[in-house]
Amino acid sequence: MAATHTPAEPAASPIRLLPLLAAIAIMLGITAWPHALSGPSGSADHRAAMALFWAMSAGFVSGVGFRPRFALWRAGFSGLACFIGIALAALRLLLIH
Repeated sequence: MAATHTPAEPAASPIRLLPLLAAIAIMLGITAWPHALSGPSGSADHRAAMALFWAMSAGFVSGVGFRPRFALWRAGFSGLACFIGIALAALRLLLIH
């Protein structure tokens, strides 16, 4: 009987609590209060929404411990990217209100 060769599994990354909690907070906050992403006229602020949803996506990807292999994806979905997205959305919302 020949032994089957299985490729080495990559080491699992630990769960990163801070980006994961940030992503959950964004998800629940925008679900409960969608008007937070609207401008003074009541219309949607798409730039703030894009930054916040990017932060949410990065928080979930980074928070569950997934690390993409491609460097550009790894940078775009890192914990740092999560907080940059939150900062950009907050800055955008503060500047228009």
